[in-house]
Amino acid sequence: MAAPQASLPFTLLLGVLVALTALGMDMFLPAVPVLAGALGAEPGAAQHSVTGYLLGLAIGQLTWGPISDRYGRKPVLLAGLGLFLVSSVCGALADSLQSVLLLRFAQGVGISSGPVLSRSIVRDLYAREQAAHLLARMMAVFGIVPVAAPLIGAQALAWRGWPAVFWVFAVIAVALLAAVALGLRETAPAERPSIAPARIAASYAMLFRDARFRAALATMLFAQMGIIAFVSSSALAMVQALQLTPTAFSVLFAAVMLGQISGGFTGSRLVPRLGIERMVRLGAALVLAAGIALALLAFAGAAHWSAIVLPMLVYIFGCAFLIPSATAAALSPFPKLAGSASSLLGALPFGLGALVSAALAAAFDGSVRPMAYAIAVFGACAFVAERTLFRKVVHS
Repeated sequence: MAAPQASLPFTLLLGVLVALTALGMDMFLPAVPVLAGALGAEPGAAQHSVTGYLLGLAIGQLTWGPISDRYGRKPVLLAGLGLFLVSSVCGALADSLQSVLLLRFAQGVGISSGPVLSRSIVRDLYAREQAAHLLARMMAVFGIVPVAAPLIGAQALAWRGWPAVFWVFAVIAVALLAAVALGLRETAPAERPSIAPARIAASYAMLFRDARFRAALATMLFAQMGIIAFVSSSALAMVQALQLTPTAFSVLFAAVMLGQISGGFTGSRLVPRLGIERMVRLGAALVLAAGIALALLAFAGAAHWSAIVLPMLVYIFGCAFLIPSATAAALSPFPKLAGSASSLLGALPFGLGALVSAALAAAFDGSVRPMAYAIAVFGACAFVAERTLFRKVVHS
């Protein structure tokens, strides 16, 4: 199958599908501090809407990939987006926090089809370096969503309260269903493996036995944990610790995510010249430096928004170098298992992210320190993984 030219509409569609995970999280964040009060629950209980969503992302990504290897990318993607639509409409009509938590989980399952299958489509069509280049361009598109999503969420919240956020989700789901149905062709290989549980388990076991896959996964996993720690905790930490309004928080969150856009555009130009390995190395160094700076400022008691925004801007910029290249390195050896490999790359960060989110919710002490320290630890772990695992596999 000849690879189509990576046109702007094609890149935009794949980038938005990858960014669905951020959309589902970031657009809902402004509602988290007010959700519990609106539904008569304890303030900290609303944080579980983040945890439930992350669990849905993790479980969904483990299932959509192998199913798409068997039945094709397009029909499975349409099914996932359909679930996103139904859960969004039901969420807008929910009348209890328990219902919202369940529907946020369902949203996560449906939304997870987007990143899994967009990565699989890239692997279906492009080889290693070309895939890294397109993934970096998609990362730039991805960066637009976290910038705009919290601002849209804040406006919807001010307009009609938290149910309006779910209605906006529903409109987006309809638009994506139409775009995929009309603008995306099937790309899965002609050979379709079985989806028997034993076969899926064997595929996952084979991936984990491969040192190249483990090294790339570990490096990007730790970097992503830092992002998830920020995204899941920043609303509560910054609104309460820094006394920000939901709108002010949304603006600052958007400013942080500008690092995604600038890093994605810069990375897409550097990959052909530097190669995947150097991009991962540079990204790991940036997340280490940013994490240390954030932790030191938090330890010193810095209570200004810039003490969070500026280090996180650098951290996100570094991740925009590291993650696309590490993803391409992990997927490239497995053309016939692109769906399963993509599932693991997506499921593990969000599964562990749900635990991180729950732990940070329990550790919240009214300051930004727990969040800052966690991000610093994950940045350091990403750097160590690149030095000891990823680089070793490359040189061998």
